Amino acid sequence: KDRSLIPSEVEILHRDYLDTVAKLCQEIKGTTVIIYDQTCAAEKRRRRRRGEYPDPAKRVLINQAVCEGCGDCSDQSNCIAVQPVETEFGRKRKINQSACNKDFSCLKGFCPSFVTIEGGELRKTKAGNSFDDVLNNIPQPKVMKIDKAYNIMVTGIGGTGVTTIGALLGIAAHMEGKFCRNLDDAGLAQKGGEVLSHVRISPVRDDLRTGHIIAGGADLLLACDMVSAVGKTSYETLHAERTRAVINIENTPVADFVINNEINLNHEQVSSTLMEATQADSQYFVSATSLALTLLGDEIATNVLMLGFAWQKGLIPVGLEAIERAITLNGVAIEMNLQAFAYGRLAVHDAKKLAELLRSINGNEEHVTDESTVELDQIIAKRIAYLEDYQNRAYAERYKSLLDRVIKVENETMGGAASLSKAVTQSYHKVLAYKDEYEVARLYTNGAFIKELKAQFTGNYKIKFHLVPPILSGTDLATGRPKKRSFGPWMLRALSLLARLKYLRGTAFDIFGYHHDRKAERALIKSYEMDVGFVIKRLTADNYELCVELLSLPLAIKGYGPVKAANIEKAKASHNDLITQLSL
Repeated sequence: KDRSLIPSEVEILHRDYLDTVAKLCQEIKGTTVIIYDQTCAAEKRRRRRRGEYPDPAKRVLINQAVCEGCGDCSDQSNCIAVQPVETEFGRKRKINQSACNKDFSCLKGFCPSFVTIEGGELRKTKAGNSFDDVLNNIPQPKVMKIDKAYNIMVTGIGGTGVTTIGALLGIAAHMEGKFCRNLDDAGLAQKGGEVLSHVRISPVRDDLRTGHIIAGGADLLLACDMVSAVGKTSYETLHAERTRAVINIENTPVADFVINNEINLNHEQVSSTLMEATQADSQYFVSATSLALTLLGDEIATNVLMLGFAWQKGLIPVGLEAIERAITLNGVAIEMNLQAFAYGRLAVHDAKKLAELLRSINGNEEHVTDESTVELDQIIAKRIAYLEDYQNRAYAERYKSLLDRVIKVENETMGGAASLSKAVTQSYHKVLAYKDEYEVARLYTNGAFIKELKAQFTGNYKIKFHLVPPILSGTDLATGRPKKRSFGPWMLRALSLLARLKYLRGTAFDIFGYHHDRKAERALIKSYEMDVGFVIKRLTADNYELCVELLSLPLAIKGYGPVKAANIEKAKASHNDLITQLSL
């Protein structure tokens, strides 16, 4: 920008210094002014889709094996594109590429799991055109006939095209000589927030004196996001004897997830609430987000896929030709949206054929199993194998030996209970498999990360790693933390070499072992083993829950560097309190 237009005494700093500047202004007497100048993230995204704003050939990817799920990236970016993903080792983070606004502030999270992909492109269309014959031969249902206003409540998340669904229905209705009135509740720049579209279609103009759907007046709930569907405005339009529902079963994380890493997303509670508020025999649940991502390579197609599902169910009072023409006239991602609409129809017409198509796309992809449904023996076996890869067989035997003692004492004291054993299974593994430089290197070079990278990106791209080498870090003046640095693709070779040096871990030749973070992590192992011994001696039916709580504490000690250090301090307060209670 032209600096000459700004007085010389006005200081211009990067947004990283906002907190520092705010604190400085707080100490200055009199009136101070801070101007934060940046284009709205939602507006950037809209302009990019229209080709009116630069779209850097750069994306962020999180190596979930390296990720600790600490949430520091969310703290730093306050971005809803950084989303939770449940894994066998707990809740981690992923980047929703469809929602990412390319702000890149998530890279400031103190974590080595972030890489940037420069050049290349996302594998956008996974299904391609190979299934056109299937999509073109879906029989049409009988189009709903209406003689009065038909009310559709569309709910979803800002930035995903909720109001576009209302607009498409409005255009399609007008093409057929019907009348339509829309009322959109989108707030200001509601990217990631609740967005609603009241859509009212009627053959009679006078039926539509208002665009607002009255309480209990919705004939159809099109819940592209179920959390927003149970919001007050949407929920009050539902009626258990009138409203039919098509519901996307995959929750978009609510905004509170950004500030509360352990938040319960309440999927079952939200689902049951909607089931009670809509017609019992007309409730249809769809894995729309996963279908859109797998079939079309972009979650932005979710809402149109939902519309296709509802239309094939005979719940939309406009014809196929009108809707497809409206999608074409909209002029945005026409081919993808037409395919999304067709795949939604196919999900209704032939679920088996759809499953066959999904299998042909996914091939032999592995799916993570929820550990709550897996036998404890299997969980233990997997962690023993992990620790053997992490260090060696003796290290894995150290884990198994202590765990066997816990299982024996728990069986003798509590019979069939297994909560304590499971807590130790997960917690002891976590403290033993601390992610030092050797382990981070192994998790980048064992093949899994490269496989994930190739599954998401194609073309000529290069990788950049964002790390904090203890020898080279220095201090970031804006944050006061060790400074992250960027490294090119050559770092993969360096990491491969480093991973092979894991046998040095814990020896006198381990140069990283002298760092205060590594010392703290080794101290955690000894402390945890002492806690297990303490519990084994005192375990009774009366203090069982306290013992489980004590031996589960390491699960909350997440992150790297200063983030992990802060979590250790938090855990110490709880630890001391529990030890005191168990000592009484």
